[in-house]
Amino acid sequence: MILSIPVLIFSLITDRALGDPRTSLHPVAWIGRYIGWWGRYELYPKAQHRVIGILGWFSTVILFSVPFIIVQVFFPWYLYLLAAPFMLKICFAWRTLEEHAASVSAAVTREERQEKASLLVSRDTSVLSEEQALSAGYESVAENLNDSIIAPLFWFVILGLPGAALYRAVNTMDAMLGYRDEREDIGRWAARMDDLFSYIPARITGAILVIRYAFGGRLRPALAVFSRDRKKRPGYNGGIPMSLIAGGEGVLFEKPGIYRIGTPERTLREAGVSIIRTVRISTLIFSFFAGITLLLLDWMNNVYGI
Repeated sequence: MILSIPVLIFSLITDRALGDPRTSLHPVAWIGRYIGWWGRYELYPKAQHRVIGILGWFSTVILFSVPFIIVQVFFPWYLYLLAAPFMLKICFAWRTLEEHAASVSAAVTREERQEKASLLVSRDTSVLSEEQALSAGYESVAENLNDSIIAPLFWFVILGLPGAALYRAVNTMDAMLGYRDEREDIGRWAARMDDLFSYIPARITGAILVIRYAFGGRLRPALAVFSRDRKKRPGYNGGIPMSLIAGGEGVLFEKPGIYRIGTPERTLREAGVSIIRTVRISTLIFSFFAGITLLLLDWMNNVYGI
């Protein structure tokens, strides 16, 4: 348990130094190709979609988690310390999340901005204004503070490397299949499992954002938007970080025809740097408390054998 603390620290340092390699050889890209293989709804009769979705979900989780289980359980401590930070880094994306949002903000033409935004969201970006395209980028940052950073690290604290791998597979399947279109039945189980595994981390993310805005002097507007708008975002979890960040930063997140979260006290271009700073501060706050939790768990294990 105590070895998890340096693993967490060095994985964060590795992420900040290297980000995600842009290569098809990335393990998450491999698992994405596997999901794309079994998740083609047109290959199966519609009556089989839900069963295929469940079987595919379990096979994906097992396939992706096995290497992490091997490292966690069978590697001696010195090899674990060498390998584990890089394996944990595979399961979360901090620097890359910032880079994607920055690419939308830095785009010069409307077409380039829309193209960059399309890499982050599933909506039709060709009809978006500049502010709406920026909203797509920074909404992704807000939601993925939980999905891409805090949730996989939470499951690492709870279950070690296999927990982080489990969550990464679960969230990737939801991102690829969890839509209300032709994929709805085959992706239904993936969407429900993502809701389940994200439920506690999303609320921890909300608590961290409350701490951040309490010290930043923006707690009241953050809570006001949270109370008013958090349920406008479909799903149980995504509306929590999105509404708190929208209120805390004084911006409007808009998906045309679907939702408007927040009050536009300033533009997203003006608020972009502050949103990124909030993500960084929140990640560090969570990592601090994660380290304390790991210390307490190690102490309880040594004293009580838990």
